[in-house]
Amino acid sequence: MATRDARPARRAEQRGSAGRQVVWTLLASAVAGLSTYYSAFSRRPAAISALPTSYAICADGGRIYTVDDARPTVDCISVDKNVVTATGTLAEIQAHWDEYQNEQIRKFYGNEPSAKKPLPVFNAPAGAIIVPGLADAHAHVVQYGFKMQLRLDEARTLSGLLDLLEEYVESHPPGSGTWIEAMGWDQTRWSDTDGSFPTAADLASRPSLASIPIALHRVDVHALWLSPRAIELTKAHLNGSFPDSVPGGEIVRDPTTWEPTGIFVDSAMSLVPIPKWSEWQMREYAERTVKDALAVGLTSVHDAATSIEEFELFRQLEDDNELPIRVYAMADSGRLTPEQRKDIEIHDPNPGARVRMRSVKLFTDGALGSWGAALLEPYSDKPDTRGLMQMPGESLNKLIREWWDQGWGLNVHAIGDRANKAVLDAFEEISHTTSPDHNVADRRPRIEHAQIMRLEDLKRCGQLGVLTSVQPTHATSDMWYAETRLGSERIKGAYAYQTLLKSSRDGVLPLGSDFPVESINPLLGFYAAVARLDTEGKSPHGEGGWYPNERLTRAQALKGMTLDAAYASFAEDVLGSLVPGKRADFVVLDRNIMDESQPSSDILDTKVKTTVIDGKVAYGGL
Repeated sequence: MATRDARPARRAEQRGSAGRQVVWTLLASAVAGLSTYYSAFSRRPAAISALPTSYAICADGGRIYTVDDARPTVDCISVDKNVVTATGTLAEIQAHWDEYQNEQIRKFYGNEPSAKKPLPVFNAPAGAIIVPGLADAHAHVVQYGFKMQLRLDEARTLSGLLDLLEEYVESHPPGSGTWIEAMGWDQTRWSDTDGSFPTAADLASRPSLASIPIALHRVDVHALWLSPRAIELTKAHLNGSFPDSVPGGEIVRDPTTWEPTGIFVDSAMSLVPIPKWSEWQMREYAERTVKDALAVGLTSVHDAATSIEEFELFRQLEDDNELPIRVYAMADSGRLTPEQRKDIEIHDPNPGARVRMRSVKLFTDGALGSWGAALLEPYSDKPDTRGLMQMPGESLNKLIREWWDQGWGLNVHAIGDRANKAVLDAFEEISHTTSPDHNVADRRPRIEHAQIMRLEDLKRCGQLGVLTSVQPTHATSDMWYAETRLGSERIKGAYAYQTLLKSSRDGVLPLGSDFPVESINPLLGFYAAVARLDTEGKSPHGEGGWYPNERLTRAQALKGMTLDAAYASFAEDVLGSLVPGKRADFVVLDRNIMDESQPSSDILDTKVKTTVIDGKVAYGGL
């Protein structure tokens, strides 16, 4: 049990003071025993945002969902400093507190009853529930803040997107040499086009945009849409000519003129000389993300491709006491210089630390929406391509082995079935060379996305002990075109969350969002996982959900974004569930999303009342 501070400061000689003081103290203690010893602050005029060092919080009727198999639901939990100390009924919490207080007065206060402290008891609002702090197992912290400056994802037509850009340029006139950079367009959602890629000519169709260097990232960040001026600057940067081909990428060209149309896919994006963000820009973006994350109940985020500069920013925010959430960083292997790759070290002070980095992020292919996901067979709707592998299989095996031998965890982006097979082949090769005492699963290797797999590879993940880190809102975003891309057979191994969970060696399926690709709100991911519907209650298969056999139960979904995410970051002994000894990270929701009898649409209306991290209110109040 953790040590306590802020205990009564009376000394033994004070306890022997004048009789009147003793009587008054005993009387006050008796009153406290009747009215405030277990005091409930359920009728407060305003929410409390500053909590005492020790307290209990209750949601009567078993409305605290602990993600603990031994006690899945309880009425109350008690907290001391930054850890949970007990769970159970209010009577059990009271008994635990009494036992602790009796121990304290025996040790330090001469067994004087008046030295016992009351335990404040807070009640959750009527109808509310409490769950462990929510985690996003795959996200991009700085990039989210960047995206929010210009919301291209709000456009549902190409024309509407161009309107947004014109409005932005009018309100933010670019200086000489200034690029306009934004993120979030998705041509599959535009109602005024045929779903093909946009072009530089589309941007040039608006006079106010024609002469500005503009670089717009697709929603999945696997394609870049350039204006004519941006193409000119890129060509000059490349000494006057574009390469005929780009390994692991593509410059989309006009078939008649062979000139770039304005779309650069995957590795080809690195050819574009977009100015780097400044330190103050990155900090501003990160601060926006942290603010929004707390408001939706996120207490931990796995940053899936962290540059050295971003990692140093997280460390600085931590040092400045301005990082309330926990960040599990995955070093972006692709953005490391040779010197950085040589010098980089694992940073893992403890599993509950605000900033940790003990894994590396690798990329194998692109995304389905931009026809970049690497498939074993050609795309059904674009038979001239099988997508893009960002590196040959042998190079991937070598890179995975290099990082593995240095002791790092491996988190590998793989979307298409060819990419997923290549990653599993690499881990299987490692499994043949590890000692019997150290199998692959001990390192908790992860496939990030694991979207499209052969049926046999769905099982092979579990056999090898490879974790599949998935994003349920990807399924509901992609479901309108995924089968068109893949056909009726390959789709059977796509977005197969229930199958992946059942195949997992330890029953672990970490859930994330990939924000800013998708919304930062984890409850939208929860809804997508259990309903397989879009936010309008629709799917290609009707109101029953898209391939409903792959839905998760509500309990499975909650575990995926709490305990499973903690497990995937080597923190399950400290985070992810509300059990004694773990960190007091929890969220108060205004309704019961765990009630299977309620319509899944109710999840969409759920609001976060309070986010608590390390026992302190980080958002809202109690």
